[in-house]
Amino acid sequence: MKFSANLGFLWADRPLPDAIRAAHAAGFDAVECHWPYDTPAAEVRAALDQTGLPMLGLNTIRGNPGENGLSALPGREAEARAAIDQAIAYAVAVGAQAIHVMAGFAEGPEAHAAFLANLRYARTACPDAITLLIEPLNRHDAPGYFLRTTDQAAALLADLDLPGMKLMFDCYHVGRTEGDVVTRLAALLPLIGHIQFAAVPDRGAPDHGEMDYNYVFDRIAALGWSRPLGAEYKPGGSSDDTLGWLHARRSQSLS
Repeated sequence: MKFSANLGFLWADRPLPDAIRAAHAAGFDAVECHWPYDTPAAEVRAALDQTGLPMLGLNTIRGNPGENGLSALPGREAEARAAIDQAIAYAVAVGAQAIHVMAGFAEGPEAHAAFLANLRYARTACPDAITLLIEPLNRHDAPGYFLRTTDQAAALLADLDLPGMKLMFDCYHVGRTEGDVVTRLAALLPLIGHIQFAAVPDRGAPDHGEMDYNYVFDRIAALGWSRPLGAEYKPGGSSDDTLGWLHARRSQSLS
């Protein structure tokens, strides 16, 4: 089983190129990030080339302070599409495989229409090789976020009916809001473009909490998933000190 380090949380105290090198040294198979835009793309690409790690994905910007994405905000289409263009340009420059198009805090039919229109724009503007992702966020961490459940996301993807549009299935968010994570993951597998994880409910390393990730990882493997799973958890200190789960998994696969 392969794993990706989400550098929005892991080694977040280091410049992004150094975080990429730290993830490589720790034994991760890939990296992903949140908002890399303050780091020149050439520096990120150089670190990826040096380590041989792929960049799985990045997010569109949040927007103004207190916002959490722009693409479902009625009347903000120009800003949302500028953010999409920015993400596409950066993803192309660093070779990222996917872009998470963040919806933002909104609700209602106008927000639904705005999100669909901006996602259609994104698919038209984005190279076919880059997957576009949408992700439900749980109501505890992101109250008022437009995209709240996997059912809502699946309905949106059905409405769009576009190639290269996929669901980001975060076991942590689904566990906090919907539960029954493994069953939902299996049912939604054809729609899923990336899987992330963290402990429930504290979003820490996956070696504690309500969810048994040894079981979850085994079930994901049994479904035939072969792409890296995204470790998007808050280390609460030194990232290197939280990697016992990764070393244990590696040892298990070798035994």
